Amino acid sequence: MSLSLHQASIVQFGTSRFLLGHVAAFAGEAIAQGVSQEAVLVVQTSDRPEGKAKASALAQQASYPLHVKGLRDGLPVDEQYSVGSVAGCMVAAQEWASLARHFIDTARWVVSNTGDSGYQVANDSSLADVPSSFPGKLTKLLYARFQAGRPGLTLLPCELISRNGDVLKELVATLARMDYQDTDFDAWLVSQCCWVNTLVDRIVSAPLEPVGAVAEPYALWAVQQTPGLVMPFEHSAVQVVNSLQPYELRKLHILNLAHSYLIDQWRYLGLSESITYVREAMQEPRLRTALNELMAEEVLPTLSRELPDMDLESYWQSTLERFDNPYLDHRLADIANYHHDKLERRLKPVVSMAKQHNILTPRLEKALER
Repeated sequence: MSLSLHQASIVQFGTSRFLLGHVAAFAGEAIAQGVSQEAVLVVQTSDRPEGKAKASALAQQASYPLHVKGLRDGLPVDEQYSVGSVAGCMVAAQEWASLARHFIDTARWVVSNTGDSGYQVANDSSLADVPSSFPGKLTKLLYARFQAGRPGLTLLPCELISRNGDVLKELVATLARMDYQDTDFDAWLVSQCCWVNTLVDRIVSAPLEPVGAVAEPYALWAVQQTPGLVMPFEHSAVQVVNSLQPYELRKLHILNLAHSYLIDQWRYLGLSESITYVREAMQEPRLRTALNELMAEEVLPTLSRELPDMDLESYWQSTLERFDNPYLDHRLADIANYHHDKLERRLKPVVSMAKQHNILTPRLEKALER
């Protein structure tokens, strides 16, 4: 099905394979199932040649491939989809006038995943013809929409930054005050726009050329309930929740903690020369047993006191499936980067929680001591 730009009420900043395997894919499924007509306009925000090449391919194709590979309920999954949610793609630096017109006339939702440096503003100004930063571009577009007398919209950032909606709101508000000195615009940003904190979780492991993605079966988009929030579509992976904190803590202290404990045991048992990937580590009985015992005796009993009603056992089983993914080459050496800093963030808080509930944590404590 060929989509019109007039349907592209979702403006997606970033051509990353992550968004192609996450939000844009969910939008495509909703359209295919007949439960949504909200299409996506993708905006290439950087000057990277590979990004521009992907933008060109997206602009020319009616759909792109998504290859889902991994395990689901213990069974292998190897499925291919044609995602038909993208109605068009614009390169911001080359098509600013068209982008601004679309943002004013058609946009209702903004989605972004602009990378580790995406929220850096430096000396950028939204008064530039085409601002260099994502917050600068967004501020300029929002001001154009405000000046046109249009209603606000909903912003759903997907960057892996805690309270990403609040952080983006403050960045835009600061630029707006500095650049436009328009108190009506300041008020419009607060009262008319819906800034939403979200948490994304899916491994999108590889790109497909010229455009597309390979992703694992597991997917989550946790969206914090916010006054005025209306989502562009419904999807089984989308959960609108009262607070993101339990979801952030669950991910940090189960999935991320398990990764770091795996590194601890991988090194302690002298396996760093013989085992390269997470999936290989999970086939080593000593490592798998150590992880399961840690979760059963220390982590899950502690977190169940702190995070009731979060279905922690089910989450751990899904995490094991993700680690077992036979199609994913997740290097242990990459996870081992900044290992001691990660131990402090991922393991140490669980030890502190456990002490409050008189739960012993000898494995966690030994890992922290090594």
